[in-house]
Amino acid sequence: MDQSLPDKLFKADAILKLLKKILRGLLLAPVALFLLFEEWGWEPLAACFAALGRLPLWRQLERLIVRLPPWAALLAFGIPVGALVPIKLLALYLFGKGHMALGIGLVLAAKLIGTALAARLFQLTQPALLQIKWFARLYTPWKTWKDRVLAQVRSSWPWRMAHQLKVRVSVHMKIWRIRIRAALRAAGL
Repeated sequence: MDQSLPDKLFKADAILKLLKKILRGLLLAPVALFLLFEEWGWEPLAACFAALGRLPLWRQLERLIVRLPPWAALLAFGIPVGALVPIKLLALYLFGKGHMALGIGLVLAAKLIGTALAARLFQLTQPALLQIKWFARLYTPWKTWKDRVLAQVRSSWPWRMAHQLKVRVSVHMKIWRIRIRAALRAAGL
């Protein structure tokens, strides 16, 4: 039995919607993973670099960065972050030469150091950067979009399960540390 044109169009529309949803999910997954790494790493890694602020020379450097005018703040933020690109290219070269472990280690180290550095520099330069009109115009929609994507990811079932697992592991680790400290005290150590 031959289908009518509206029925065919309805099925084609449903198929296109399904394909669009699948494609969106496939494209959103790596972006979400990147954002999650940045989100999980941003605050703790910035805190690590902020702890360096206790060192006199580092504290002076941070004070200098905070007082920079907007365009100098942009350079102070952008140059160190951009300097990591050659390191990542070196990692690609190492992959090409068959040094997979070294390449992966270099990428991970560059990502951790780069995120920590970018996070701390952004904390220090954000007020000055937001005085640059084009930066403020780009930053606001980026932040809104990023927060929306993160909200979607956080409301997903895998995220909620991972969060519950993280809480359970954290509780067990605290209990474990308390027991070890108590055992060490009892042993006189």
